[in-house]
Amino acid sequence: MDILQILVQKGVLPQKDVAKITNQSVSSGITLEEALIKHGISPYEILSAKGEYFDVPIKNLAGQDVTEKTLDYIPEDSAVHYRFVPIAVTKGVLEVGMVDPDDIEAKDALNFISSKIGMPFKIFLITETDFNKVFSLYKGLTSEVSKSLTELEAELKIETARRDEEADESIEHSKKIAEDAPVTKIVATILRYATDGNASDIHIEPWRENVRVRFRVDGVMNTSLVLPYKIHSAVVSRIKILCNMRLDEKRKPQDGRFTARIEGRKIDFRVSTFPTYYGEKVVMRLLDQERGIRKMEDLGMSNRNLELVRKAINKPYGLILISGPTGSGKTTTLYAMLNELDKDHQNVLSLEDPIEYNIEGMSQSQVQPEIGYTFATGLRTTLRQDPDVIMVGEIRDKETAQLAIQAALTGHLVLSTIHTNSATGVIPRLIDMGIDPYLIGPTLILAMAQRLTLQLCPNSGTKIPIEGSIKLMIDKQFSDLPRKYIDEIEFTDEVYKANPSADCPNGTRGRVAVMEVMEMDKDLETVILKNPSELEITKMARAKGLVTMKEDALVKAMHRIIPFEEANML
Repeated sequence: MDILQILVQKGVLPQKDVAKITNQSVSSGITLEEALIKHGISPYEILSAKGEYFDVPIKNLAGQDVTEKTLDYIPEDSAVHYRFVPIAVTKGVLEVGMVDPDDIEAKDALNFISSKIGMPFKIFLITETDFNKVFSLYKGLTSEVSKSLTELEAELKIETARRDEEADESIEHSKKIAEDAPVTKIVATILRYATDGNASDIHIEPWRENVRVRFRVDGVMNTSLVLPYKIHSAVVSRIKILCNMRLDEKRKPQDGRFTARIEGRKIDFRVSTFPTYYGEKVVMRLLDQERGIRKMEDLGMSNRNLELVRKAINKPYGLILISGPTGSGKTTTLYAMLNELDKDHQNVLSLEDPIEYNIEGMSQSQVQPEIGYTFATGLRTTLRQDPDVIMVGEIRDKETAQLAIQAALTGHLVLSTIHTNSATGVIPRLIDMGIDPYLIGPTLILAMAQRLTLQLCPNSGTKIPIEGSIKLMIDKQFSDLPRKYIDEIEFTDEVYKANPSADCPNGTRGRVAVMEVMEMDKDLETVILKNPSELEITKMARAKGLVTMKEDALVKAMHRIIPFEEANML
């Protein structure tokens, strides 16, 4: 029995009108539902029949308030694409209002969202009117950009017509479009939503027919907006104008930066363009100057690691290296260390690429490899500036490594970063770069490694008792750490997993570092002289109390700081 026959059976629709409504739907190119409404059938009568036909419960949203927190469970772009919206959370189940319960892709998307937030869902059939009412509550990026987008598209049509007549393809034309109100508002809105959402990066990516705008929040990329391809050039030109890039250079990558005050916050944007098959891709890194430099206590270090780091940065000379992949928070840790130094009585200089935050009392310099001003050449210059402390953004090559070692040997404290996967891996990396092992021991006073993990929302998370396979895994992990160091760790009988809630839809908010810190001593120096493998260094470091990143993460999972799932992935 189809929907029309259900309506006939309910006495809502006369049998004689069925053929007429079907023909009207086909001839006019409208949906059967629209034809029924034109015929005078109420949307809720149709909803009731659809619910019976699809065997899905219906929901009338008249008088029901949907909160902003509930909307957070389903992204705006998913809602508009699949025509479903979150309605409420009842007894740990997400209630979802759907316009078309027969949409297989929509159900697949819901299953994905459900697994991501760790919450089951229940589908309810709702009217198109109720869907639009709830969707309008998003007040999101798509909604806000829509009006400006309409204005810009109309403007582009006019400009295209003029250009066809005048054959004008000048840079001035691109600049005029980029500085007009609609595109200016679109870019400003994207920047504001990224800032409000605590995004670390904005990606603007052209494809065959559209432009995808994605935000990276807590290390995860999500699509936030899809724009028509025709406005791609205008949006990119607007961003180029903001950071003084060449508008006519589209074949080569460009780098730039600009500062904007967004809702009272001073935000620096580091901009990079990248030529692709469909046009220039733009990536913007957001640096919130108002948040300031993090304190060492806020980095998530254990008491022992914090003590080791503070001991190292208060030494008069030596080399401190932080390792980890791009985006692991190394620079944040460096800035926190530098912020603790006595800059009134020390000459502190830095070489950075680029300068991310300004620190009062420290002379900061940005390297520019394109004009020959590299980390290596900069290091040579800083040594003539009577420095006490030198921060080098990254040790990338043998020359920079040799100069950093030389600076540390001649009475300076040098802090830098290096790309390895562990604290113990720093030493083989330096040897691979061509540094003699006999120079590493006397200069390297501290090696660190870190990663960023998702952080549990305050006072949230579900307890998991440490038993069975979890206990076996934890016991094995700590088995080679000497007892005196194990006794210093505060173990508990449970770990925590993320638990989504109305206040915290993903169960996590923000990120925190997990770290391992290796202090140099005479025994390690002796091992290094033998040109050891990383395994041999690790064995000695463990005997001296090195707690690995995975172990640091497990302890944080026990203390309700990060989800156990994050610790288990390391």
